[in-house]
Amino acid sequence: MWVFALCIISLLVILITSQLLKKRSIYSKYKGRLPPGSIGLPIIGESNQFFSPHSSYDIPPFIRERMSKPHLGQWDLESMDFDEKTGFEMQMGYGLVFKTSLVGNLVVVSGDPELNQYIFKEEGKSVYCSYTKSAFKILGEQSLLAYHGVFHKYLKNLTLTMIGPESLKEVLLHKMDAITRNYLHICSKYHSFDVKEESANMVFEYFAKKLFGYEEAKASKKLRENYKDFLDGMISFPLNIPGTAFHSCLKGRENVIKVVKDVINERKSSKEPHQDFLDFLIEEAKKEETILNEAIIVDLVFALLFASYETSSQAITLAMKFLSDHPSVVAGLTKEHEEILKNRGNEELGITWMEYKSMTFTHMVINETLRLGNIVPGIFRGVTKDIEMKGTRIPAGSTVMVCPSVVHLNPAKYNDPLAFDPWRWEGQELHAGSKNFIAFGGGSRLCAGAHFAKVQVAVFLHYLVTNYRWKKIGGGEIIRKPGLVFPNGLHIQISEKYK
Repeated sequence: MWVFALCIISLLVILITSQLLKKRSIYSKYKGRLPPGSIGLPIIGESNQFFSPHSSYDIPPFIRERMSKPHLGQWDLESMDFDEKTGFEMQMGYGLVFKTSLVGNLVVVSGDPELNQYIFKEEGKSVYCSYTKSAFKILGEQSLLAYHGVFHKYLKNLTLTMIGPESLKEVLLHKMDAITRNYLHICSKYHSFDVKEESANMVFEYFAKKLFGYEEAKASKKLRENYKDFLDGMISFPLNIPGTAFHSCLKGRENVIKVVKDVINERKSSKEPHQDFLDFLIEEAKKEETILNEAIIVDLVFALLFASYETSSQAITLAMKFLSDHPSVVAGLTKEHEEILKNRGNEELGITWMEYKSMTFTHMVINETLRLGNIVPGIFRGVTKDIEMKGTRIPAGSTVMVCPSVVHLNPAKYNDPLAFDPWRWEGQELHAGSKNFIAFGGGSRLCAGAHFAKVQVAVFLHYLVTNYRWKKIGGGEIIRKPGLVFPNGLHIQISEKYK
């Protein structure tokens, strides 16, 4: 036993020493030119503070405290001296760009819109997509996140073929429409239901079937429960020990991967067409010029299944939370969607692509939900070449974390930024990101599922406001750790309007 303990202690000493030497090398090389900030303790750095849960729609305390003056517990808008260009105080402690250390890595946190845009544009030049070791282990080392340059472009185009605008227009919108109507009808029979849980079930049900023919209701092995700890696990310490979120995620991944592989093997031994995305991927893998192989297909299916339902259900739940507190917004949505029904004539025909594109106020509501909700806590890029901007050098070997909440809650760009106000988007571009709106990232890594999520939310809102009345029963509280979760769900009761 003592030999084992001695080995563990020796290993820790080696790890700590190597990390200290690595950091000392970086810091001595760029002394005086790195962004201001603190590196905290050896190895763990400031990880404990970063991962500390909070329940606010405001900028996370870890970020806010380092960007603002030390004595300010919150953004004191009246006493701050604002820079007219950035909208933030000119002397805010560390400022909009600062260094920290997370899980043994030097991380430069950026809330500067210009620097963020530069980072996004440098994809494939001086930066690359870089997430935690946990995320790559869970999502797969052959996932879309792992590829760069032309390989990433190829895989992203494959993904867009499956869930991009054309597929949504020709195939998925009809599926979304039918199942959303059915789910809301079923939920209207309940005393109340959890919006997060039911919307996740709804998207998972139809997308899993369209993706690789999987039907949860008929399957002996239930897949969705295997994803339950993923948000925690992907940004956790990579400790594969029973009881940790990371361990739970790896076990869940193992279960899902087995099912996906079994389906692929069945397809190989059968010539029966299934007309789903997996058929498309298998055929694509047969082409001589492709890089696609079974390992990539498995990780692509695995990641798409999670991303499709998790992002959409979070956005729907946030929208319902905000709408419950803002009846004037509900009135605006109802007016827009009842006008669509009036112009359509036959309500049973379902939503058309042209109708979806005409939902101007709905898109304003969705953008405002994403802006204030800040589902993504950070966008990470690894640095391969030194970056120098505004007198600050970000060294090769470090990681940049672009912080969407700082951009989205900038009082110079968004008046009263913590208020839910869809009308602030009036006259603005509603279907593209910008340096001041990065809910889906930016550059060549702009989220391939952005259109999918927005269409699903729009369809849900259409049938909710035209067919139902609702009231909040309970829940709705959020916790960010740092990923967004609803610990108590959001429970509402709905009833048919014209029954």
